[in-house]
Amino acid sequence: MDVTEDQPSDITRVTREELRQFVERYERLEQEKKDIADAQKEVMAEAKSRGYDTKVLRKVVALRKRDPQDISEEEAVLEIYKEALGM
Repeated sequence: MDVTEDQPSDITRVTREELRQFVERYERLEQEKKDIADAQKEVMAEAKSRGYDTKVLRKVVALRKRDPQDISEEEAVLEIYKEALGM
């Protein structure tokens, strides 16, 4: 079969389809990410409406992701610095 420039080859069609699928998957993930961020904002708004300090809640969430040993070391250094500054 002789392929002319006007007729895309099977490989080109497959590549285009595959590329389209990657783009669409990525776009779906972007939308899911936005939906999750919106849901997180709703959770924090609810917590705030019930009297919780959302700034502190965010810190607690961040701390829960970290290694306890790293947190202890950081807190120890923080205490040394605060003591040195008379705080």
